[in-house]
Amino acid sequence: MRNIGNLFLLAVAVMASAPAASALDTVTAALTSKAFQYVPLVIAQERGYMREEGLELKLTFMQNAAGLQALIANAVQFSGSGSSALVAISKGNAPLRTVLAFNDQVLQWIVARPNIKTLRDLSGKKVATTGVASIAAFMFRNILTKNNIPKDIVLIDPGPVNRLPSLLSGAVDAAIVSPEERYAALDQGMRDLVFIGKEVKNSWGTFATSERFMKEQPKQLAGFVRAVVKGLRVARTERDNTIAAIAKFSELDKTLSTRMYDDLVGTFTKNGYVDEQSQRNDLAIVAQVADVNEVVPIKRAYDFSFAIQAEQQLNKQGWKP
Repeated sequence: MRNIGNLFLLAVAVMASAPAASALDTVTAALTSKAFQYVPLVIAQERGYMREEGLELKLTFMQNAAGLQALIANAVQFSGSGSSALVAISKGNAPLRTVLAFNDQVLQWIVARPNIKTLRDLSGKKVATTGVASIAAFMFRNILTKNNIPKDIVLIDPGPVNRLPSLLSGAVDAAIVSPEERYAALDQGMRDLVFIGKEVKNSWGTFATSERFMKEQPKQLAGFVRAVVKGLRVARTERDNTIAAIAKFSELDKTLSTRMYDDLVGTFTKNGYVDEQSQRNDLAIVAQVADVNEVVPIKRAYDFSFAIQAEQQLNKQGWKP
């Protein structure tokens, strides 16, 4: 009996002195919304891919500027505002890098009232934008130039929650909208004019981190990226499970989640990064937005090495969902 008691005490002492095997490092990602493109991140958490990397992922929601300030201060470790990070790098040499791209097509549309049938019909009309100096607005202007459309279209910024109401009420003739807004507009009789993702070669759903985090916590960064790449592979191959994840995360009904998935699954990157041409195009647009004369070098703005390494590791392991 004494031996059993001694063994028990020894086991307790060993457990108390050993580091907790289940202890996880917390990383926080700042998002601006519960948008469709972020679903691989949710999958990575729900499937336990983050936990496999020793990470506990927390999501917080804040606007672009606040999210980037929190990122630089290390209050959060990742930001879903990768494009805004590129602007901050170009404009003020912010100590940030874009390390992930969830989509290789821009998930925004020009949707118009029923009487507007072509881009040319927008001449002299009003278009609600995501901000008259936003990346989407510059992309729209470039599309107009490419198609020789007169530049007398009036761009206005009614505010992030007012683009769709402005369109439906007739206050504007067209609007730049997100996937969720697009379906609501189409169901109200509005017309698709342009899928921006088919007109330009740019990335979307990009994630940024700080140079400080990259230097101080490369293991956590590598684990986060590897978990997300797994989530991307699930999103591309497991239709029903991903639709369920979209509905839960974005708080959309199953019918809309299904429409969105079936239309947009092909926009997900295979392994979390885009090619150099897309990166160059991103930075060219960003230079216009930031109003700078020189385009930032790719290596100053992007570091997809962790995503490429994750891809190679998972391929070598033969990893599949």
